[in-house]
Amino acid sequence: MPPPPTVRRPGVAALTRIGHPVPAIDPTDASPHAFPDGGTWRTEIPSVEGPEALGVVLKESARLDVPVHRISQGSGVWMLTDAEITEMVESCAERDIELCLFTGPRGTWDIGGSTRTESGGGGLRARGHDALAGCVEDALRAAELGVRCLLVADEGVLWTLHRMRAAGVLPADTTFKLSALTGPVNPASYAVYERLGADSLNVPSDLTSDHLTEIRRVSSAPMDLYVEAPDDLGGYVRMYEVAELIRRGAPLYVKFGLSKSPGIYPYGAHLREHTLATARERVRRGRLVLDLLARHGADGGMSPLGSRSPGELPRFPTPEGD
Repeated sequence: MPPPPTVRRPGVAALTRIGHPVPAIDPTDASPHAFPDGGTWRTEIPSVEGPEALGVVLKESARLDVPVHRISQGSGVWMLTDAEITEMVESCAERDIELCLFTGPRGTWDIGGSTRTESGGGGLRARGHDALAGCVEDALRAAELGVRCLLVADEGVLWTLHRMRAAGVLPADTTFKLSALTGPVNPASYAVYERLGADSLNVPSDLTSDHLTEIRRVSSAPMDLYVEAPDDLGGYVRMYEVAELIRRGAPLYVKFGLSKSPGIYPYGAHLREHTLATARERVRRGRLVLDLLARHGADGGMSPLGSRSPGELPRFPTPEGD
């Protein structure tokens, strides 16, 4: 086998030449995990809110040669018609890209006022039985139309959908992605969400590299991380850290978000121009990240395009499986 490529850390040669100390890399803090295909990272374009935005992303990713493993949407299944979902499913299938749609009602849109208090109340969780049932309905409808990845923002919804998958109510190859808006912030909570049925987990974009290493000591479940986060998630821009984030957090979905951009959920035609423009720019941001990785010799290890399996993950036993 050829030797692994040498990764060039940003600025090290110049700093060494002038005698400026450079921290050494500790090989023991690297993640020992990878995707089942052997890759350590995949790409995701988030906030692709409908067929028109998807068309922009696909066209721009072809023009800029940005490989895409996953497309995700944030407004929810219920904000799309059957025809729109079908068009998105077919467009992604033609290019072997995973499509992930958000499930149902969420607390921030509910009539309850707690989410508007300074404490934030229950956040995006599904309030009451009806909201939980709405998420279930969204999941069933999306699955019937061919969607095989669902975004979830509530641990009860996640456990319910996982039980439905285990019982054969949802297709066995359905995967569940935990939303960045409720992502775990410590290794214990990460492991709990994994065991509740999550197949990939967004973590907040302000977690440090040490935090990622701590998570990787207890879990191999794929991690999703905005290398540039929307303003409502902090607006962080961590492009120069991507190689280190992959080294510490693999297997990792590198998400190309966009700062300095107003929120677009729930999307409608009144937000069309802004949504299409930001979809285009997210792909360009992806190109910038990929170019940076290539310049530093850190662009190896990407999963083959079309890969979507999270691998075998530990789960809590379900009543259906007892």
